[in-house]
Amino acid sequence: QVQLVESGGGLVQAGGSLRLSCAASARTFSPYGMGWFRQAPGNEREFVAAISWSGGITNYLDSVKGRFIISKDNAKKTVYLQMNSLKPEDTAVYYCAADLLGVGSEISSEYDYWGQGTQVTVSS
Repeated sequence: QVQLVESGGGLVQAGGSLRLSCAASARTFSPYGMGWFRQAPGNEREFVAAISWSGGITNYLDSVKGRFIISKDNAKKTVYLQMNSLKPEDTAVYYCAADLLGVGSEISSEYDYWGQGTQVTVSS
């Protein structure tokens, strides 16, 4: 069983930055691919970013490319999402997820464990 706890959400003005963290309580963390997803009110959960088990492969939603950076610290068992140049349309609850296959997929059904989410609100 893996527990994931997100932190770092909050209220920020458009153009600002936030860094989300997701800490894993797991005996091993390095084999996992990790992803970030988000869900805005009335919308389905959507893929934001993912990273492979080694950190060597990353994928991003087109609308966040060049603004968001996903990274993984296996020693700290933590994955991060650095969010820059935030826009009001980035407002959502952000969830991290762990993929036991280590791929870091864009597909939510391929993830095995999910955190509870952290709210990000970007004001205009």
